[in-house]
Amino acid sequence: MTKHWGQIISIWLIVAALAVWAVSSQSPATAPAWFGTILAGSVALVSLYHLFRAKPEGIVRKLVYVGGGSYLILAIATAYVLLAS
Repeated sequence: MTKHWGQIISIWLIVAALAVWAVSSQSPATAPAWFGTILAGSVALVSLYHLFRAKPEGIVRKLVYVGGGSYLILAIATAYVLLAS
Protein backbone atom coordinates (compact mmCIF):
# COMPACT_ATOMS: atom_id res chain seq x y z
CA MET A 1 0.00 0.00 0.00
CA THR A 2 2.92 2.36 0.54
CA LYS A 3 3.53 2.66 -3.20
CA HIS A 4 -0.01 3.97 -3.72
CA TRP A 5 0.34 7.02 -1.48
CA GLY A 6 1.68 9.06 -4.39
CA GLN A 7 -1.51 8.52 -6.34
CA ILE A 8 -3.70 9.20 -3.31
CA ILE A 9 -1.91 12.41 -2.40
CA SER A 10 -1.95 13.61 -6.01
CA ILE A 11 -5.73 13.16 -6.10
CA TRP A 12 -6.01 15.07 -2.81
CA LEU A 13 -3.98 17.91 -4.35
CA ILE A 14 -6.27 17.99 -7.37
CA VAL A 15 -9.30 18.09 -5.06
CA ALA A 16 -7.74 20.93 -3.03
CA ALA A 17 -6.96 22.90 -6.21
CA LEU A 18 -10.50 22.43 -7.52
CA ALA A 19 -11.94 23.44 -4.13
CA VAL A 20 -9.86 26.64 -4.16
CA TRP A 21 -11.05 27.29 -7.70
CA ALA A 22 -14.70 26.78 -6.71
CA VAL A 23 -14.40 29.04 -3.66
CA SER A 24 -12.58 31.80 -5.53
CA SER A 25 -14.51 31.83 -8.80
CA GLN A 26 -18.05 30.98 -7.71
CA SER A 27 -20.44 32.85 -5.49
CA PRO A 28 -20.78 31.65 -1.89
CA ALA A 29 -24.23 30.30 -2.73
CA THR A 30 -23.08 28.12 -5.65
CA ALA A 31 -19.58 27.06 -4.55
CA PRO A 32 -20.79 24.17 -2.31
CA ALA A 33 -22.75 22.79 -5.25
CA TRP A 34 -19.44 22.13 -6.99
CA PHE A 35 -18.08 20.22 -4.00
CA GLY A 36 -20.28 17.18 -4.62
CA THR A 37 -19.08 17.02 -8.21
CA ILE A 38 -15.46 17.27 -7.10
CA LEU A 39 -15.94 14.49 -4.53
CA ALA A 40 -17.63 12.22 -7.05
CA GLY A 41 -14.88 12.91 -9.56
CA SER A 42 -12.16 11.94 -7.10
CA VAL A 43 -13.79 8.59 -6.37
CA ALA A 44 -14.47 8.02 -10.08
CA LEU A 45 -10.81 8.71 -10.86
CA VAL A 46 -9.71 5.89 -8.57
CA SER A 47 -12.34 3.58 -10.05
CA LEU A 48 -11.27 4.38 -13.61
CA TYR A 49 -7.62 3.82 -12.74
CA HIS A 50 -8.39 0.35 -11.42
CA LEU A 51 -10.70 -0.40 -14.35
CA PHE A 52 -7.95 0.25 -16.89
CA ARG A 53 -5.26 -1.37 -14.78
CA ALA A 54 -7.38 -4.50 -14.25
CA LYS A 55 -5.83 -5.31 -10.87
CA PRO A 56 -8.33 -5.20 -8.01
CA GLU A 57 -5.78 -5.27 -5.18
CA GLY A 58 -6.17 -2.37 -2.78
CA ILE A 59 -9.10 -0.70 -4.51
CA VAL A 60 -11.31 -0.54 -1.43
CA ARG A 61 -8.56 0.94 0.72
CA LYS A 62 -7.72 3.50 -1.96
CA LEU A 63 -11.39 4.43 -2.35
CA VAL A 64 -11.69 4.93 1.40
CA TYR A 65 -8.53 7.04 1.63
CA VAL A 66 -9.31 9.15 -1.43
CA GLY A 67 -12.97 9.57 -0.52
CA GLY A 68 -12.25 10.33 3.13
CA GLY A 69 -9.46 12.77 2.41
CA SER A 70 -11.44 14.50 -0.31
CA TYR A 71 -14.44 14.73 1.99
CA LEU A 72 -12.29 16.33 4.68
CA ILE A 73 -10.80 18.84 2.22
CA LEU A 74 -14.24 19.77 0.94
CA ALA A 75 -15.69 19.99 4.48
CA ILE A 76 -12.98 22.52 5.34
CA ALA A 77 -13.78 24.45 2.14
CA THR A 78 -17.48 24.41 3.03
CA ALA A 79 -16.74 25.72 6.52
CA TYR A 80 -14.65 28.48 4.98
CA VAL A 81 -17.48 29.44 2.61
CA LEU A 82 -20.03 29.49 5.43
CA LEU A 83 -17.82 31.49 7.79
CA ALA A 84 -16.68 33.95 5.12
CA SER A 85 -20.21 34.87 4.04
